[in-house]
Amino acid sequence: MTTRMMSSIADLELARLKRMTASEKVAVMHSLWHQAWVFKASGVRAQHPGWTPEQVEERVRELFRLESA
Repeated sequence: MTTRMMSSIADLELARLKRMTASEKVAVMHSLWHQAWVFKASGVRAQHPGWTPEQVEERVRELFRLESA
């Protein structure tokens, strides 16, 4: 993808974000956060197949805390 195409895509994304209401932006943020959680949990389960769902959830919580610091 060329720099010009990437710039055009970024401009379109920015224009869309400016048209969104605050509640729409929050909904998008929540969806992205949820997807990140699901992907991270999948990775933790792949690394630790014997872990219980509770152990996986605790590790994902820990990773999210570390990554947000």
